[in-house]
Amino acid sequence: MALKVLGVSGSLREGSFSTRGVVACLELVAQQGAETRLLELRTVPLPLYRPDKETLPAVAREVAEAVRWADALVLGTPDYHGTMSGAMKNFLDYHWEEFAGKLFGYVCASHEKGLTVMEGMRIAVRQCYGWSLPYGVSIHGEHDLADDGTIANPRLASRLRMLARDLVTYGALLYEQFQKDVKAGVVDSFAGRYGG
Repeated sequence: MALKVLGVSGSLREGSFSTRGVVACLELVAQQGAETRLLELRTVPLPLYRPDKETLPAVAREVAEAVRWADALVLGTPDYHGTMSGAMKNFLDYHWEEFAGKLFGYVCASHEKGLTVMEGMRIAVRQCYGWSLPYGVSIHGEHDLADDGTIANPRLASRLRMLARDLVTYGALLYEQFQKDVKAGVVDSFAGRYGG
């Protein structure tokens, strides 16, 4: 069965650099044999997360279904003052157990490498018992992309190939083992508690 990878773009700007990076990663992931979907938060009217609401809005249920569908995810966001976009943070706020046992990769559009941005996303994912690749991919739009949006920097292309390969390879291993542990009711693993 093919690994299912969801790309989530946290930019609200059409044609954003971070979205281009996520799309490029998904194309490479598909070449590795995985199924892919793209969720652009700019096109999804996801309301601000309200923990006191007993019933999720319909759009939030649709987004949650896309997250449940995925075995691994790649998150992309612009660098806004050293952290992720508000749209990405709002997306992350909606989820908890849906992230458990899944591998996450990160793309950030930044002129400063986006290290704190990607670390912020890692922290949120870790709190939900998701796994993170130990690196991310930073895009500096003016330096890395051609006018038509294609990748012009061979080093960026190489990093995206690595990200795609590692998402598929390690994502499949982690997700398969997590599902085995959940089905077997393994109690000496976080899957025993967070797999439900």
